[in-house]
Amino acid sequence: MPALLTVQRIALGRRTLSLLSNNPFKWISANMSSSSSGGKRLRVLVDMDGVLADFEGGFLKKYRAKYPDEPYITLEDRRGFWVSSQYGQLRSDLCEKAISIWESKDFFIELDPLPGGLGAVKEMAKMENTDVFLCTSPIKHYHHCPYEKYAWVERHLGPDFLDHVILTTDKTVVAADLLIDDRPDIVGVETGPVWEHVLFTACHNKHQALSPDQRRLLSWADDWRAILDSKRQ
Repeated sequence: MPALLTVQRIALGRRTLSLLSNNPFKWISANMSSSSSGGKRLRVLVDMDGVLADFEGGFLKKYRAKYPDEPYITLEDRRGFWVSSQYGQLRSDLCEKAISIWESKDFFIELDPLPGGLGAVKEMAKMENTDVFLCTSPIKHYHHCPYEKYAWVERHLGPDFLDHVILTTDKTVVAADLLIDDRPDIVGVETGPVWEHVLFTACHNKHQALSPDQRRLLSWADDWRAILDSKRQ
């Protein structure tokens, strides 16, 4: 028996978004542009947290406000993708306290944009033969996160960009030429995803050595246009 398709509708201002919870391929393919006959068309996936939105800075600010007497890790001392794991190494109970920060209401919607990111994405979207999608993974504690990610996009990039948001827990199943993401190890059901992963530098990964075939984008002030151009060759 085929799986039932569950549609969750999220009201966002005057817009209603439908999320197909057990068939991401249908939703994704319905919103991607078809290829153009003039030159190679490029599809770029851009992560949100840590790439466009300042997750690390937002977390530290709210953690210190909520737990002023607890030890904390400065951005300079951050190591490893998982914030909660590093806090758990300081003291076991700090792991859950860290998690409580991003599970709380207004965490994602109140994240500040990272410098240059919004302008870069807007410029990409206007480039000829270029399709840009914000590809982001929601947390499993879903009461606030999915809605707030859409609301953040509408607030900072405008309502038209809502059609270019892909929420998925597995980015390997999304077809594209490039994925710009701050997570070093992106794994999923596809062992060989078709996109090239460009590592976006963040406080937690800046000390990490790259494999010989991997590229890094130091910030949005770095030459991201050259990376896109290289994929058109």
